[in-house]
Amino acid sequence: MSIYLEIAHKTLKIEADSILALIPRIGAEFEKAADMILNCKGKLVFTGIGKSGQIARKLASTFSSTGSPAIYLHPAESSHGDLGVMTSGDLVIALSYGGEAAEMNSILNFISRRGIQLVALTGKSASTLAQAATVVLDVSVEKEACPLNLAPTSSSTATLAMGDALAMAVLEKRGFKSENFAELHPAGSLGAKLLRVKDLMQKGDALPFVKVTTSTKELLTKMTHQNVRGAAGVVNDLGQLIGVVTDGDIRRFLERQQDPFSTTASDLMSHTPRTIDANELAEKAFFLMEQFRIQMLIVLDKSSATPQNPVGMLIYSDLLAAKIR
Repeated sequence: MSIYLEIAHKTLKIEADSILALIPRIGAEFEKAADMILNCKGKLVFTGIGKSGQIARKLASTFSSTGSPAIYLHPAESSHGDLGVMTSGDLVIALSYGGEAAEMNSILNFISRRGIQLVALTGKSASTLAQAATVVLDVSVEKEACPLNLAPTSSSTATLAMGDALAMAVLEKRGFKSENFAELHPAGSLGAKLLRVKDLMQKGDALPFVKVTTSTKELLTKMTHQNVRGAAGVVNDLGQLIGVVTDGDIRRFLERQQDPFSTTASDLMSHTPRTIDANELAEKAFFLMEQFRIQMLIVLDKSSATPQNPVGMLIYSDLLAAKIR
């Protein structure tokens, strides 16, 4: 084995052991910190300097994307006006392995005066940071993966892992679901896969829905000039979906009928329209359209008081634009 591989294996082993060593420390203090985050009326303010600051930025992003609004406050900038970002309802979560970073002093003094609660992630329980905190989460490690035992490696990894564990515990307790994740990640590929039909469907009065008695001429006008073109849903007097007319239906009808303008929608429509529930994943709609080689699905809301009444139309091109795949 080369020296590179040997060092890499050793590094991963040390960092993995550092994370596993955190498990016995997950107890009452962890539960208290999770409750404080869950009950926070304001926002989470993450802070830290150096490598701890980089981990703090990442954790702020993780909490924000999982239902707990959070920001990162740079300690050095805080004493130049940025302390004003904090309010009495906020919760500060400070990261410092040694717990003695001088840049943190202005933040500690400010939150002490304002009565703002503090959760500390530190490796030194007797440090200034730990003494100022309401709750202390111990992220101490036996040694760094750095051969010189100097560069933050195991300690920053353990701090990140503890923060992630806290975020996932709060996420679960909050009842954060896949649709919440999709709402907060509209531009990401993960969020796109979690989008619901109702998020992408066309809706409103401009949709082409007609009655069975609608003349073919009026039907063609609606299919040509409405937002959704090339298809029209057919509803009865109660607004319930009973059929659909597509371009293909019209072409097939014209092959059999010499005077199409003497007919109505009931003569052209198919009685088995393809539908999908508004709360289904858009991914399922994509699958159905490809399976049946169709460009449109009529959307129903099966949880409503009128489950047979269409509430929209979902178009294949809209799914492509949303980058479902």
